[in-house]
Amino acid sequence: MPQLELTDWQYELGGVLMGAGASVQVLETTGLGRAPVRDNDADQPSMDGAFAGPDYYASRQVQIDAAVRTPGDPAAAHDVAAALQAMADDPAVRLVGGETMPLRMKRPGRPVKVLNGRLRKADPEYAQAIHGYVPLDLEFIATDPTFYADEETTTEIPLGWLTGGGFKAPVVAPIFVQSGTTAADRPGWVANAGTGDAWPVIRITGPVAAVTITHVASGRQLSFPTLNLTSTSQWIEIDTRPGRRGITRENGGNASTLLAAASRIDLFSLPPGQSEIRWTGFDSTNTARMRLTWRDAYTAL
Repeated sequence: MPQLELTDWQYELGGVLMGAGASVQVLETTGLGRAPVRDNDADQPSMDGAFAGPDYYASRQVQIDAAVRTPGDPAAAHDVAAALQAMADDPAVRLVGGETMPLRMKRPGRPVKVLNGRLRKADPEYAQAIHGYVPLDLEFIATDPTFYADEETTTEIPLGWLTGGGFKAPVVAPIFVQSGTTAADRPGWVANAGTGDAWPVIRITGPVAAVTITHVASGRQLSFPTLNLTSTSQWIEIDTRPGRRGITRENGGNASTLLAAASRIDLFSLPPGQSEIRWTGFDSTNTARMRLTWRDAYTAL
């Protein structure tokens, strides 16, 4: 289903348009400020005060006070209330661990932003439904409290044959070109236009072996020393997104055992701004590719 185009002060949940100019009017929304914090403070023994431990963001509870207004059409009011519940009732969301649905929103001077979570409450009041008026009490729990861009960004980086990323001027003989016995090294750049860490989905398509992916600024690496993709039909996908982290092969199998013990996919994020990503591997055909897909991340609406 194509996404609805949002204008200022509009929301979209489960394919239902809410807010300015829509049949579902939003009276008040709470929970869009700073996400709740799970603190780890501990009292100082034998002295005043406490020791401030790490603060972790908890899930974000968004309350939407709304009302369906379809004057003279009670059937339409019931249809809207039912549509809000339909996506949350989808077994592909409700019965799958980690699966979420998006809450999209647009504010003046801001791009459309998305929260991912579950609709936990949709409580309509039908006392005045005969007039086409149904108040709605909605509760959306964003299991990931971060706001994300509405559109994905994708960058594809080939595995170059030239060592070191290219020639260095002046070019003089002899010129050495890789034979496939040395790992190729190709730099690439990605940009997170948001204000928080973005989490990429990385797909490596063969043929390639012994792959290492490096975030240059931080030095963090994802290493697969025993990986061997023998053709362009074979790939491995590394999902670093919170709640979805895992590594899969083209056949759907779990490939987490291929990741080196020292590698941490839960730390491989794209910070705000531009980042350089390098990857190395063995490929004598120059057809291997690495594709990164992410959504810019924001700490505030």
